[in-house]
Amino acid sequence: MTADTVQIEVQQTSKSRLHEVDFNNLVFGRNISDHMFIAEYREGQWQDLRIVPYGDLSLSPATAALHYGQAIFEGMKAYKNEDNEVLLFRAVDNWKRLNKSAERLCMPTIPEEIFMNGLTELLRLDAEWVPSQDGCSLYIRPYMFATDPYIGVKPSDSYYFIIFTSPVGTYYAKPPRVKVETHYIRAAEGGVGATKCAGNYAGSLYPAKLAQQEGYDQLIWTDAREHAYIEESGTMNIMFILNGKLVTPYVSETTLDGITRKSIVAVAQHWGIPVEERRVSVKEIIDGLKDGSLEAAFGAGTAVVISPFASIAYEGVDYALPEIKEDSFVNKIKKYLTDLRTGKEEDVFGWMLKV
Repeated sequence: MTADTVQIEVQQTSKSRLHEVDFNNLVFGRNISDHMFIAEYREGQWQDLRIVPYGDLSLSPATAALHYGQAIFEGMKAYKNEDNEVLLFRAVDNWKRLNKSAERLCMPTIPEEIFMNGLTELLRLDAEWVPSQDGCSLYIRPYMFATDPYIGVKPSDSYYFIIFTSPVGTYYAKPPRVKVETHYIRAAEGGVGATKCAGNYAGSLYPAKLAQQEGYDQLIWTDAREHAYIEESGTMNIMFILNGKLVTPYVSETTLDGITRKSIVAVAQHWGIPVEERRVSVKEIIDGLKDGSLEAAFGAGTAVVISPFASIAYEGVDYALPEIKEDSFVNKIKKYLTDLRTGKEEDVFGWMLKV
């Protein structure tokens, strides 16, 4: 069995686990679909492209990624339309961003034909795993890691690239309460903040845990120099409706170039809504909360899609966000992106791919 332009060996599972899943009560990341795509990098080239039943990997205890963190990933989603067809949202952008991360971590890039054909062939095989329930989707996790069984500090000569999928529901059950972080940092200039590398997420766990112990759901990360400017929130980009404008921190080497984020910016500009991508100070957001000029604050990302905040805490004070109005930009953009991804809205941007 082959894909369109690359040879992919397919070994289909003899026993599907699909019947074990309650699609009306999906927990994010808990259920994994039947198959996974694997490609191996050895001797300077990608080879042994295959789709196999999802299962454990056999690795040496000296596997380089486990010691030196050469590991990157992406997050993306597939949806179903009313004709039961599987649709992908901006998949090529995820491929491009994965390769940017790879270059920063001295890892080999993935050719587009391997990424896209492996992905689409996997989704065709596991199409029944794509939920059709409202608010649900198939989360897709492409990732790459170093596999040299060698503990010298150097870029690995061998790698695995794997894609597996998981049917998911809503990430946050209710609007999160967030806290502005003024001690710990997510990223610094010259670092790897713009990549989706494993270490970025490991380093965020402890400060997030401290915030959760105080009753908050997530953090708002600030700059490493002054803690005066807002960068991201948790694993999301962050956006504000301030003085009738969509305001969001610009993409830099300390922030992730979020695909949901830039989609929201593009749609807002298409709708004629003023957009400002710039440095956003903590002070102006707190001032906006105090004087009422801040209408909304929300996170944007593949997992959460759009998640309005319930409150923002700063220097020991909790500031409640205004209730989101029915006709607000936040509700309109969330509905628009949902309808676009499920084929109910015309794809004027050319973002959707039918599998």
